Amino acid sequence: MNNNPLRALQKFGQSFWYDNISRGILKSGELKRMIEEEGVRGVTSNPSIFYKSIKSGSDYDEQLKELFIRNPGMTDKEVFVALAITDIKDACNLLMPVYEESGGADGFVSIEVDPHLAYDTEGTVKDALELFEDIKMPNLMVKVPATKEGLPAIEELIYLGKNINVTLLFSVKRYEEVAEAYLKGLERRADEGKPLNNVNSVASFFVSRVDTLADKYLEEKLNNAKDGPSEEKIRTLMGKAAVANAQLAYESFKMAFSSDWFLYLKRKDAKIQRLLWGSTSTKNPRYSDILYVRELIGPGTVNTMPDDTWKAFKDHGRVERTIDRDIDGAKSILNEIESLGISMSSITKELEDEGVRLFAESFDSLIALIKQKREELS
Repeated sequence: MNNNPLRALQKFGQSFWYDNISRGILKSGELKRMIEEEGVRGVTSNPSIFYKSIKSGSDYDEQLKELFIRNPGMTDKEVFVALAITDIKDACNLLMPVYEESGGADGFVSIEVDPHLAYDTEGTVKDALELFEDIKMPNLMVKVPATKEGLPAIEELIYLGKNINVTLLFSVKRYEEVAEAYLKGLERRADEGKPLNNVNSVASFFVSRVDTLADKYLEEKLNNAKDGPSEEKIRTLMGKAAVANAQLAYESFKMAFSSDWFLYLKRKDAKIQRLLWGSTSTKNPRYSDILYVRELIGPGTVNTMPDDTWKAFKDHGRVERTIDRDIDGAKSILNEIESLGISMSSITKELEDEGVRLFAESFDSLIALIKQKREELS
């Protein structure tokens, strides 16, 4: 356990959060074991994770039956929220020692607002506040998508003193806007004499999906390449866009949180908004199964990993600071991709739109599953 690379990440200023939640790992003691032995310092969830958890067995059937019988008028969405609240509260309780030991830097459990509200600022704020009210745990984080409409919601929720996990971030420019929204929210609190030390946030910057889409466009260029040198240049760029994009986001992170603006707020006990690397499972089998962990290690960050990824990193990961070791190289990679006529801003916009759509579809599948369970168990 002392040689566990997952635990060693903490020495380099990075926290390992677990990208999964289920009634099974809560009841069996597996999450408790992972906190104690693997160094898990937070939990993230999304509609897909809850769908798999509810679909995979009968762990939720007892509570479902009770809800259907006692509250026959509950909507399918309300039933899901009730299930989720139970799991989130249990996970929050398990992580409370981490939250307390870290002074509120870690130990968070994240739940997402209804993805259908991604383009609705007021609806997002209302839904988030309801989740905070229903769950009432100091180490809860509510996930808010980083759409244009999400930015003012993020600022407002930070101003209200809520812990926010900003999700679905793909572009460096949008990340910079998110950091600005965070600082604006803190500044509004400071101007009114409200405490800043109890406000926590992470900005979830998605990684592997960038390579998936960039590689698709690179493949198209490769198929149309006229000569050997052109083909070789394109091949060397495969699987490089995502890490380079994340490294430039980290440069923006360092600038934002060493600025005079933040230092003014820090004197009033404000905390940095850490960068969280999301979508860290390797989608392409040609690439290392720990690519998006190994290359993104550095202070002020979180890496949230699903099962296959954390197990692989525990097995053969090496821990060293990698996130900013070759920033010029990262810039060069993205410039070369752009020189081929592939727009990174178009890629990240496409990924944001697709991410919102996929989260909404997952949420709809989840509600349909609850409806099916109602028919089976009532």
